[in-house]
Amino acid sequence: MFRKAILLLGVAVTCCLLWFAVYDYREAGPIARENLRGLELSLTTAIEKLAANDPSLETLHSFHPPDVAYFALVDRQGVYRFHSNHDLIGATVGRHSDQDISLLTRSETRVVLGTGERAYQFVSPVTLHGEPLALVLALHTYRADAVIRRARLNMTIVLGLVAVGWLLAVGLARYARRDERHREELARREALAKLGEMGAVLAHEIRNPLAGIKGFAQVIAAKPQETRNAAFAQSIVTEAVRLESLVNDLLAYAGNEPEVVADFPLADLLAHTVSLLQPDAVANGVTINWRCPADLLLRGNRDRIEQALLNLGHNAVQAMPDGGQLHVLAERSGKDAVVSIRDNGSGIAEEHRTHVFDPFFTTKSRGTGLGLALCRKIVEANRGSIMLQSRAGEGTVVTLTLPCAR
Repeated sequence: MFRKAILLLGVAVTCCLLWFAVYDYREAGPIARENLRGLELSLTTAIEKLAANDPSLETLHSFHPPDVAYFALVDRQGVYRFHSNHDLIGATVGRHSDQDISLLTRSETRVVLGTGERAYQFVSPVTLHGEPLALVLALHTYRADAVIRRARLNMTIVLGLVAVGWLLAVGLARYARRDERHREELARREALAKLGEMGAVLAHEIRNPLAGIKGFAQVIAAKPQETRNAAFAQSIVTEAVRLESLVNDLLAYAGNEPEVVADFPLADLLAHTVSLLQPDAVANGVTINWRCPADLLLRGNRDRIEQALLNLGHNAVQAMPDGGQLHVLAERSGKDAVVSIRDNGSGIAEEHRTHVFDPFFTTKSRGTGLGLALCRKIVEANRGSIMLQSRAGEGTVVTLTLPCAR
């Protein structure tokens, strides 16, 4: 959709530029003719005044405006009463011009001079000392045609810019498409690499509990009546639960469940989460302290956020096998709620901190490496962010930022 909008915008801009260039060029001709007409009227008035003040017309010989190619006065018989070329005075028009000169009507046309230059000729009826004459005025068009030349140059520049712009756009589009295909290929290879990594993790994690289940089951099958079979059966259940937990984590990470958004009090959620963590905390000698404003409401998927908090809480408890303090603090920060989970456990080594949110990365002997990756996915799906700070031997702080209810 975005590409189509850009394409339509480019087409619209191109059409506007082309219309402007063509319109400007088409208007240049009439503008040049109007400039020539205005100049012709001024010169005609000046010639009439000079001729009226000098019946001998001698003063007209000194009248040489730069835009005038020639001018002449013609009587009823078609004889040049005056011509800026002295040699033509007294000659008949028909022998020196193919133009139809009328004493009664105005006319204008382009003519070709003897030098090959194209000039603009005006014929205007004038009356000098009671005698009707025709004033023939030929003007150079170079200065007036500058408007046309400028418009033609502008149109050429616009057409060139449009052509270059489209060539650049096509080149950039091809480059962007090639870059997109390259990124898709990289993503595909990365996905295949992740898939291979996941396959290795699954092979390792599933094979170990399956070997135990198989061995215990074979012992029970060989001697079903022995008393120690109860312990073997319990081991089978433990390994099966471990497999079930692995499968649930994989489904939770890979799944795209529909988002169920609602407003809920964060204090109730933290209280319920702490109650679920309490048995493991007591077993490890960990004391849980938590604090949250009673009126702090979040907006998001309550069950998924609880799952993320439980994962983080279990990680914190497991990081303190010899006991310690787990602090869960929630507070408001503008339009967001900030939840920090702090422990004083073993911490995370510096070389591992940049990989803690990567799927299947783990430093535990019995772990899938999906816990923190799943937490980040849940938090980001709820329009929040997660950050981890840790130092080996000093503990870890995980900070969640989640949007508050409106």
